Amino acid sequence: MATRPYRPRGGSKRSRATRERIVRAVRELVAEGTFHESTVEQVADRAGVSRATLYQHFRSRIELIDALCETFSANPAIMEIRSVVDQPDGRSALDVTIADAHRFWSAEDAVLQPLYGLTGIDPAARELVERQRADRRGEMDRLAANLDRQGLLQDGTNRRRAVAVLLVLTSYETFRELRAEGYSDRQAVSLLQESGRTLLLRAG
Repeated sequence: MATRPYRPRGGSKRSRATRERIVRAVRELVAEGTFHESTVEQVADRAGVSRATLYQHFRSRIELIDALCETFSANPAIMEIRSVVDQPDGRSALDVTIADAHRFWSAEDAVLQPLYGLTGIDPAARELVERQRADRRGEMDRLAANLDRQGLLQDGTNRRRAVAVLLVLTSYETFRELRAEGYSDRQAVSLLQESGRTLLLRAG
């Protein structure tokens, strides 16, 4: 999950279009499971640009993956999470955040599954995952603070514990485990929302 907005580097409309084409090529190669084996030439060929043009926009594989990660911020689920974690109705904020986290993982699963599987051998993939985890932790901390501020957390559940629970409920690993168990997206969201309310919120 990425929270920083995607901002293409400055330049002409043509330059921005070229950059977007390169990022699309990276997304395709990642989804096919071949990005970690692809050369710069292969990425450039897929994007329909020269190697020199690619290097004008991106200096490394890590920058290519970083740009891909930033595009996730345009996902409506991520945009909604950013807008709801501080809303006055904390119970609704919890439900919406859990649902949107799952919706994001579902929408980006074809790209994320190969990347998460490469964290042990590919520095670019590892950086993306670490960045996503840091961004998600920041949003879950905001949500936990909001629930605490509204007096909605159960007795004995402090903000630190609330963040830990939220991280489990909204993680990509949890999403994948529920998929493996045969849960549909709707079933998974319902289970996770019920778990969030049971583990975190006061009755009522």
